Amino acid sequence: MGWLDRERTVAPPGFNRWLIPPAALAVHLCIGQAYATSVYKTALVEHFDASLTQIGIIFSLAIVMLGLSAAVMGTWVDKSGPRKAMFTSALFWTSGFLVGALGIFTNQLWLVYLGYGVIGGIGLGIGYISPVSTLIKWFPDRPGLATGMAIMGFGGGALIASPLSAFLLSAYDPDSGTEGWVASGEAVGMLFITLAVIYLVYMLFGALTIRVPAEDWKPAGFDPSKVKAKSLVTSNHVSAANSIRTKQFWLIWIALFCNVTAGIGILEQAAPMIRDFFRQPDGVSLVSVGVASGFVGLLSIANMAGRFGWSTTSDHIGRKRIYMVYLGVGAGLYLVLALAGSSATALYVVLAFVIISFYGGGFATLPAYLRDLYGTFQVGAIHGRMLTAWSAAGIAGPLIVNAFLDAQGTPGELTAAAYQPALLTMVGLLIIGFIANLMIKPVDEKFHEPAKPRDNVRAESRES
Repeated sequence: MGWLDRERTVAPPGFNRWLIPPAALAVHLCIGQAYATSVYKTALVEHFDASLTQIGIIFSLAIVMLGLSAAVMGTWVDKSGPRKAMFTSALFWTSGFLVGALGIFTNQLWLVYLGYGVIGGIGLGIGYISPVSTLIKWFPDRPGLATGMAIMGFGGGALIASPLSAFLLSAYDPDSGTEGWVASGEAVGMLFITLAVIYLVYMLFGALTIRVPAEDWKPAGFDPSKVKAKSLVTSNHVSAANSIRTKQFWLIWIALFCNVTAGIGILEQAAPMIRDFFRQPDGVSLVSVGVASGFVGLLSIANMAGRFGWSTTSDHIGRKRIYMVYLGVGAGLYLVLALAGSSATALYVVLAFVIISFYGGGFATLPAYLRDLYGTFQVGAIHGRMLTAWSAAGIAGPLIVNAFLDAQGTPGELTAAAYQPALLTMVGLLIIGFIANLMIKPVDEKFHEPAKPRDNVRAESRES
């Protein structure tokens, strides 16, 4: 397995750095399927005769394991290199689908928790962080653009997975097309097996084509002094071990947690939510199942566009200012969604689109924000630790929404009013995150490394 070693992935002289983003996208577009779980959520509720909260645990577990595995494996990913990490991610992610399918076929929900939630979640975490630090090193002149290119694929995964899943569910279920049709559990199981095969092929392609820059490489014409002159951008370095001792780490953690919790509140419930918002007094929704599935794809575009567009914008206006937009403007939009979102379908769609673009932008801007504050030394490991905020939000977001909805009535019979308490809770969280972000200042020099370490993996051994 020596071909997986970091030393075998060092790019030769003259290598085109623009070949790296497609390799990163190959992995992130696959693991981004996590955002399409709402397409078959109702099917699993009926198959297992479970509540929304019980099925929501599947998604929550995956996000929890994403953050935990990213935190625990962050240093290993930096040390081992992106190829080995992406290969490992592919094995875990696709195995999770297969174990989850077994749970569906045998009617054992705990196996779906174990497969998609735990095993697949580990693959999510490793795959999510594996190309990020590599892209930052390839694009030191535009770190926001670099991380946006990498992470926009995760947001865009549902753009592919949602319509593909809807098509395959219809193909695998002989009852599809009937009035009030909900996919059978067996159809979801077959969907999981099919996705495992497809994703394994694409993720291995990404692993085989990824490269890391040579130790002394830098882009032509790049002047590091221009980067250092910007506000909040340090020329020093902070280790992963020291980063968690700084108040800046925890302030960003709070801001990220609030932004992610609010975004997941919509994404995890996306397909049924738009149908419920426009449900008539007779119980019939003006939005069909097919349109709701398409809406999930539209939110995927918003997620993907926000990750690229807002993170690139942060290269010009700064990370702190862009986070003020995510959290401050986001709170206002959530308020409008809660109070007037059901007045017009177009208004609902626009509000949800912008909100999810902020959600995606927060993720894509995060690695560049950390690079600004802590330098490039061990930024991948720091990023992994920061993603524990995603784990916490993966529990809090679905729990808040599903708990409120379970208390309001029966799935398939809810209306817009049932969502108001959850959405207003999100407004409060975004305000808290906005305040935390305002408090961020440069890291105290006492946390800096005594001498600038070489930006390579051997420096990782200094972390304890």
